[in-house]
Amino acid sequence: MKAMFASLAMMFAVAFGLAGPQAAMAADADPAVATVQGFYDNLLDSMKNGKSLGAQGRYNKMRPAVEQAFDIGTMVKFAVGPDWANASPADQKALTEAFARMTAAQYAGNFDSFGGEKFVVDPAVQVRGTDHYVSSKLVTSSQTVVFIYRVRQFGSAWKIIDILLDGSISQLNVYRSDFAATMKSGGAAALVKKIDELSDKALKK
Repeated sequence: MKAMFASLAMMFAVAFGLAGPQAAMAADADPAVATVQGFYDNLLDSMKNGKSLGAQGRYNKMRPAVEQAFDIGTMVKFAVGPDWANASPADQKALTEAFARMTAAQYAGNFDSFGGEKFVVDPAVQVRGTDHYVSSKLVTSSQTVVFIYRVRQFGSAWKIIDILLDGSISQLNVYRSDFAATMKSGGAAALVKKIDELSDKALKK
């Protein structure tokens, strides 16, 4: 993996505290766990075949995995901020596509090879309101990184809507602090360009 942890540290630069009391741990198998585990299975397979797939091949593999596991529509609305409501349907569509591409590209770029890493998912889930929080660890030979996935039910599916690094740093909060200013100053076109540049950069790693 190329500077994966440095990239993640920059991505999750702003701390975000979770509000509300924690509910009791779920005792039975939770569908939110299956969503996270399924995504990790796809990511691990992409990593193990990373060299042969190449950046574009890893992206092609991760894009459907991202669309299956994440609710991109919910995520992009929060990441864009209040001006999302004022965007035209065409602009909202363009922003959603750019955000989906960026999400898959970052996984393809940051997790480009396999060196014995393990993804460990905790079967015990914390429930806060309607959302389930699934804790997991990326274990390498030199360190362990904790990711908590915020998962919400949409119809019959459970989808990831945010990722917390070390249990407190919200990916969406970081995006929002960055994207909202671009949206306000340059509109949807400027933000789409910014997100596309992030995708292009990730795929060139």
